[in-house]
Amino acid sequence: MPSTVRSLAIACLCALLGACSLFKFPGVHRIEVQQGNIITQEMVDQLKPGMTRRQVRFVLGTPLLEDTFEPNRWDYINRVRSPKNEVTQKRFSVYFNGDILIATSGDWQPAGWP
Repeated sequence: MPSTVRSLAIACLCALLGACSLFKFPGVHRIEVQQGNIITQEMVDQLKPGMTRRQVRFVLGTPLLEDTFEPNRWDYINRVRSPKNEVTQKRFSVYFNGDILIATSGDWQPAGWP
């Protein structure tokens, strides 16, 4: 019986030591994880009122979210997790009236818009 308990204890210890997420070992390389759309101010500055959906998609790319219940709004979200687990998230939304761009909102604003 003691050999079974010892084997079980060794197996539990190995499982705990193998779980890298529990311990932050020094010298382990962690990468920056970027998810979503990459949006820059230069891209947003290219937007003009009256652009079509196709033109907006050409400038900004395919939106991350196209809401089924709000078809006249596209959401572009960019989320970055640094190697130190610091998360930054930026959001940009464009609004249409039919097929025509009428407004924007979010962390970037197009230059020259009212």
